[in-house]
Amino acid sequence: MIYIKDFTFPNADMEFNFFMGIKRTCYDSYYPFRILSKHNLNRLDFEPVTILYGGNGSGKSTALNVIAEKTGICRDSIYNKSNFFQDYVEICKMNPEEKLPENSRIITSDDVFDYMLNIRNLNEGIDLKRETLFDEYLDAKYSHFQMKSMADYEQLKKVNNARRKTQSRFVRGEVMDNVREYSNGESAFFYFTEKISENGVYSLDEPENSLSPKRQMELMNFLEDSARFFGCQFIISTHSPFLLSMRGARIYNLDKNPVTIERWTDLENVRTYFDFFKKHEKEFQSD
Repeated sequence: MIYIKDFTFPNADMEFNFFMGIKRTCYDSYYPFRILSKHNLNRLDFEPVTILYGGNGSGKSTALNVIAEKTGICRDSIYNKSNFFQDYVEICKMNPEEKLPENSRIITSDDVFDYMLNIRNLNEGIDLKRETLFDEYLDAKYSHFQMKSMADYEQLKKVNNARRKTQSRFVRGEVMDNVREYSNGESAFFYFTEKISENGVYSLDEPENSLSPKRQMELMNFLEDSARFFGCQFIISTHSPFLLSMRGARIYNLDKNPVTIERWTDLENVRTYFDFFKKHEKEFQSD
């Protein structure tokens, strides 16, 4: 599904005209001006999956944030827009093919890290509760408690519960939502699957962060299926060879000047992996 057909950024001449028309001279940074125009990135034409590839400073994250601001899609983490950010966004032009669904959103590395941090904080609270429950279990299991009134009913239930169960089953039953069962990588993966639903535009900024190669492949399959069968459109910045290999993806190489559309197998990052494993090919072959 294609909701956004194309997106146009201001070129160097448009940026020059903007600066000629303002009187503000007290700023030492005009970000995001002069970032994308430096690579002559003027227009993006979108497919169901469009990928922005490039090194640090190439502007791929800037492009995602500008598109997200222009489209008005949801975001969780606060983004430092700078003094000229809104001016830049207003000059940009968007050509929507369809009305953007309300569940559309941008997902950044900060969103994922904040989510994992919340999980970690929750786990720390669970650890404290678990230690307390260990003590409660031992006290209840080996106590000589006798019920004297209805006020003791809850304690009686706890004693009987402790005597019927092992220590681990007792504690597990008291802490049903023990999220520690998930690793950081699993938590990051589940964050994407929870936030991405049917029929939406999703901008993903380096989603491979915190994901193992296996999880990256699982995310690739999830995104491919979401685009192919569930009406989603993706705009992704990534270095991951797994995500770059997504079927039917249009890849813009922001390391080139001017920016070019390339096959994933021609990208420098992917070629580096290929050359490395080709060099060690014999080591992977069984005797």
